[in-house]
Amino acid sequence: MIDLSNVKAPGWQRVVADLSSHAPDDRSYVARLVTKLTQVSGARQGVLFVIPESLSAPDESAASAAPPIESEARAAFMWPLPAGAAAALQGGGQVSERVILETPVDEGQIEHLADARAAARAAHASRQTRVFGLDRSDDLLYDGSPGKGYVVAVPIPGAPGHEASTAPVRGVVTLVLDHQSRQALQTTLALIEVLTGYIHGHTARQQLSRIRAAGAALDLATRLIASINTARNFKGASFQLVNDVCRQLSVDRVAMGWVAAARHTEGHRISRCVAISDTEHIDRRMAMVQKLEAAMDECVDQEQPVMHPLPENLAQGEVLLSQAITHAHRELAASDARLRIVTIPLRAEGKVLGSVLIEATGPAPIDLGTVELLQAAFDLVAPVLEIRRRDDRNLALRAYDSSLRAGSWLVGPRHTGWKLAGLALTTILLVSIFVRVPYRVSAPFEIQARNPRTVSIPFDGVIREIGPGVEAGARVDQGQFLLRLDTTDLELSVLDSRAQITQAEKQADEAMKKGDLSQAQQQQARADQAAAKMRLLEHRISQATITAPISGTIIAGDIKDRVGSSVKLGDAVFQVADLSDMVAVCKVDDRDIALITDESVGEISPKSDPSRSFGFTVERIVPLSQAHEGGNTFVVRGRLTQSAAWFRPGMEGIARINTPERSLIGIVSRRIVDQLRLWLWW
Repeated sequence: MIDLSNVKAPGWQRVVADLSSHAPDDRSYVARLVTKLTQVSGARQGVLFVIPESLSAPDESAASAAPPIESEARAAFMWPLPAGAAAALQGGGQVSERVILETPVDEGQIEHLADARAAARAAHASRQTRVFGLDRSDDLLYDGSPGKGYVVAVPIPGAPGHEASTAPVRGVVTLVLDHQSRQALQTTLALIEVLTGYIHGHTARQQLSRIRAAGAALDLATRLIASINTARNFKGASFQLVNDVCRQLSVDRVAMGWVAAARHTEGHRISRCVAISDTEHIDRRMAMVQKLEAAMDECVDQEQPVMHPLPENLAQGEVLLSQAITHAHRELAASDARLRIVTIPLRAEGKVLGSVLIEATGPAPIDLGTVELLQAAFDLVAPVLEIRRRDDRNLALRAYDSSLRAGSWLVGPRHTGWKLAGLALTTILLVSIFVRVPYRVSAPFEIQARNPRTVSIPFDGVIREIGPGVEAGARVDQGQFLLRLDTTDLELSVLDSRAQITQAEKQADEAMKKGDLSQAQQQQARADQAAAKMRLLEHRISQATITAPISGTIIAGDIKDRVGSSVKLGDAVFQVADLSDMVAVCKVDDRDIALITDESVGEISPKSDPSRSFGFTVERIVPLSQAHEGGNTFVVRGRLTQSAAWFRPGMEGIARINTPERSLIGIVSRRIVDQLRLWLWW
């Protein structure tokens, strides 16, 4: 019991000093508050009940709602302490207090447990201090009648700045008081309300501490980012980072590791040491570098900071740090008993990108505050390093990563590449099975004139002259003069034949006059023979002038340099064709000829302009195969439904002839299936 009659009394000053002093966390402060409330109010016992978060939201109907079951209010701390816990606290200090806070409360030692829990639920629902009698069911027993005492339920308010009806409730403190007068009870309640308000000061101090830590982390991160941005590449940025951290903390060595793009199997390193402070060249064959990478792997695998050795005041308080695996760190520090190591992960986009390992043997402070500061700073620096690393890679890898990031919203951030590949393969398979398109048979083609005419030499002779402008590609009309053969010998032979005719006729007349009938007939036969020869010579002379058989274009024949040279019967000198009517002659493989009919249509793409296509219709299939490049082909003639002015006979390209629709997978596998049928006789 503390003397409260004088606010300057030492006991009261100790209460104010304890509630105004710093506490390591909210739980320790609330336990301290329970202790002081119990001492100041003179309560027989004070108990802290914790209400589940699901019941902490304000509800207008909370006062009228049915009370929850008893298990919803859990006892977390009680004062006075049990005998064993009180003995542990006699030494004082933060560690002992933490031990007590982590010790489960034996609810069997709580006085009037059912009444205390009911009072806690009522105070939590109303968010106001409530007083209940231990021997009567009505609230606020101020009538002065004797009784067993009271249960005072005090809700612990949440963060400042909230309204009373919406402020979160950390818990409810129940105090078991002896019977008091009305005036004394009111005074006690007032003191309880005053002391409870000190928790707002603790909350403000905690927020200020967090703001200072965030400000320090932001300041450190700003300096580090500004420093690494001066580097030209990721390697330079990594060296800049480790050197700056080494100077800022005044430690012995700082190393940075980066996780490979894909994790390897067990037994292989997943971290790659990319920078060591004050070290230009890193040889990964060195045992020291391998130990550093093993320690970095240990941090990356656990995805949390790792310290070795742990400070004594953190061994039992910080669960994550105290339970971390430190085998690789212990091996790294085995060479120096003074060596302290801390490894902090580099995190960004929800994953660990790498880690920073810090070694110190001197007075450099490596405590929990430093670890929290560095972790907050590195969380800001890691995305910048990741951007620098991505920018250093080639265009193909950057495009691949961009595709993965773009596809992560569709399939999720884990195993994005495999998921996208599976989705793409599934889509391709479904499309190839259910989408049907016309099957197009490909074959080489050649453009030919429909009815070309060949001009040949009618008899053996010598070319005398060629018509003006007669050359390959020239346009000629039907009957136009093309060339003339030399007829000098023929004309002389005609004169000789005429002389022979005249002589034979004279001899026949003389024989008739002599009455020699047989001689007359013989001479007449010689005259007829000479006449026939003369007519043959005259016919050849008429054939010596060669004209165009049709109107068209000379598509073959350039004999300007052959004037005066001899030619033989049947030699082709010109080829004339009408270019307004041409056909596409395709050579279709015998494996595809069964799919083509006389009504099939298709397109041709000439080599002279593959970007364009022209339609045609099959008009005739020649029923005779031809050997072509080690296989059999059939000639398919097609009538052009589309043409161009620059089409010329002899142009080649690829023709595609439409056949009935098939699935994509059927088109792709057709050749394989047909070959298997030939082999297996399906």
